[in-house]
Amino acid sequence: MSTIGLIGSGNIGGAIARLAVAAGYDVVLSNRRGPDSLAELVADLGPKARAATPAEAAAAGDLVVVTVPLHAYRTVPVEELRGKVVIDTDNYYPQRDEQIPELDSEATTVSELLQAHLPESHVVKAFNNIYSEHIPALARPTGDPERSALAITGDDDTAKKTVTAFLDAIGYDAHDAGPLAEGWRFQRDTPAYSVYFAKKPTGFTDRGAGRQVTASLLKEHLDAAKRYRDM
Repeated sequence: MSTIGLIGSGNIGGAIARLAVAAGYDVVLSNRRGPDSLAELVADLGPKARAATPAEAAAAGDLVVVTVPLHAYRTVPVEELRGKVVIDTDNYYPQRDEQIPELDSEATTVSELLQAHLPESHVVKAFNNIYSEHIPALARPTGDPERSALAITGDDDTAKKTVTAFLDAIGYDAHDAGPLAEGWRFQRDTPAYSVYFAKKPTGFTDRGAGRQVTASLLKEHLDAAKRYRDM
């Protein structure tokens, strides 16, 4: 089995790590506070999990998940991720990340920023539009009629196949939404951004139960997305 490295081990990272361990993967967790801060999570995940620095997690992972606040994307190790497939879960929240002009002007997208920072890695966007509690709640075995699909984008077909296989192993189908440039279709404030909520959230604490999202329902929401400049 492969090793999954996690750069960032908060709610999203922890949820992905939990499913990965259940699927038989080894996981190497990291965050900006250091390995000691992850002792409780590692103990909870069991012997297939360990904590490390971000550079160590990047080096150890056959597949690496970057799940950090967007304003910290330039701290993601570059050399250790050379040639590797990297899943990007990030979102842009100006109130947290401050204004990023190239995103405000829609000259680029969130995952394209990370790809530019990691020019010799293969970035695939995923997990950015599903709430952390829904990640384990909606996971289903292959062939289960209640299985959900997650959107992915990426510029490398082989990398997308790698991520598709990982998603399948942890309980999801993958819906290929095209190249990284199409990732705007499930960024914040788009119909696909909150599609996994059973009802439309009315606030940050109104997360509610998750709902099954089939590939056809996901595509419907992705197709409904509009650029700000076109609205």
